[in-house]
Amino acid sequence: MYIIIVGGGSVGYYLCKALLSEGHEVLVLDKDANKCERFEDDMGSVCVRGDGCETATLAAAGASRADLLIATTNEDEDNLVACQVAKHQFGVPRTIARINNPKNEKIFQKLGVDRTISITNLILEHIEGELPTHPLIHLLTMKEEGTEIVEVRVREGSEAVGKPIKKLDLPPDSFLVLLIRNGEKPRVVTEDMVLQANDHVIALTPTTSEDALRQLFTGS
Repeated sequence: MYIIIVGGGSVGYYLCKALLSEGHEVLVLDKDANKCERFEDDMGSVCVRGDGCETATLAAAGASRADLLIATTNEDEDNLVACQVAKHQFGVPRTIARINNPKNEKIFQKLGVDRTISITNLILEHIEGELPTHPLIHLLTMKEEGTEIVEVRVREGSEAVGKPIKKLDLPPDSFLVLLIRNGEKPRVVTEDMVLQANDHVIALTPTTSEDALRQLFTGS
């Protein structure tokens, strides 16, 4: 697989190293000559100095034959532009963008970036048990279907507490699948189950309905 990485910082550096070790063909683009020299010293001629947002740079990098472009810079705007140019000018099948500001995630998805990775959200989700202010965890996103599987904790005071499932005003095309209560084994949701505070529910929901689902179970 031929992979272009835009951004030669720490993320791009270690990602390149890992992909090379797996046998992929990798080319890194970065505007900083010093970063390119670091790649040259450690991994050979895998880094080219240039702006990965520019059509000419991507053309010279062989973007037309790339299987994947990954944008890992510290600038969300640059990552978005690089992915869009790769997708629309060169027909790169898959694009992945690092997102530094979680608020930009939905914008990236709406504008056609195939996969977004928010470092902030990843950390929050992995320590969710220690952060009661972060009640929704993304378990799986199926971008092509516009659907995701999430785990939501029912908060005290939310409108879902004390209601049977059949009485909940779920967003359109959203379904509750499993209920986890007090560390017990997950149970398949039935319409007569009554939700309690601190229950965890696994739900299947359209990506566009995530905020409504969060509001229902958390009140925020």
